[in-house]
Amino acid sequence: MSRHVAIVTDSTAYLPHPAMARHGITSVPLTVVLGDEALEEGTEISARSLAVALQKRRSVTTSRPSPEMFVRAYRAAADAGAAGIVSLHLSAEFSGTYDAAVVAAKTASVPVRVVDTGMVAMALGFCALAAAEAAEAGGSVDEAVAAAEKRAADMSAYFYVDTLDYLRRGGRIGAAQALLGSALAVKPLLTLDGGRIEMLEKVRTASKAIARLEELAVERAGTASVDVAVHHLAAPERAEKLAQRLRERIPGLVELHVSEVGAVIGAHTGPGLLAAVVSPR
Repeated sequence: MSRHVAIVTDSTAYLPHPAMARHGITSVPLTVVLGDEALEEGTEISARSLAVALQKRRSVTTSRPSPEMFVRAYRAAADAGAAGIVSLHLSAEFSGTYDAAVVAAKTASVPVRVVDTGMVAMALGFCALAAAEAAEAGGSVDEAVAAAEKRAADMSAYFYVDTLDYLRRGGRIGAAQALLGSALAVKPLLTLDGGRIEMLEKVRTASKAIARLEELAVERAGTASVDVAVHHLAAPERAEKLAQRLRERIPGLVELHVSEVGAVIGAHTGPGLLAAVVSPR
């Protein structure tokens, strides 16, 4: 379907496939390197395969898409009739994906606005949905970008990991690095702040940490109209239990998405991840 403004994101948005199809959103995949094998996220490696590899302590790294992949995505959007493109990506603190998109945008035949949302997972996905809805309502590139940026500014993302070891190995914990000595002995709750992963609280047990994660999401949602996403890696029962509790406790809940994160984010968080993203409308 041709649109005046096309929306491009990357595979770490973890948008449900029906939502992507409905809004015509294009996703450019990042890559997971398992041993000496490079695999595209979403098509060539599953979250479950990644979790098994991590549990076996196999070497796992990740890499950004090449600029050429974005060139192809932008060309396809222009060929389909787009007069402009909004390209929304995970935090540049985590990946060079944003930089690759910027390089590709310079060669596009139509204007491309590349946005570092400072987000990841459905925190990024909700930004892409907001931009798509603005574009579908007849909005310009600038209006679609503004809608995505407003969503990002209002977003809150909280997550629990069984251990900080995977984040430490990948150098993805930002200012929380200084807290590693003590934090590795407890159960950490983290948040996204300024495009970085920051320590939020340290809790003594997994059950208390997950209960606190629930409280944080409920407090943040308040009584406003909100969308919520619950993510996990190899912890489906935890995720479903949390989702059900949030359904019961958030009065203004509009949409709730439950999904397993993909291999790229999973590589840096490890099995046991549980996350809640709260996105006011």
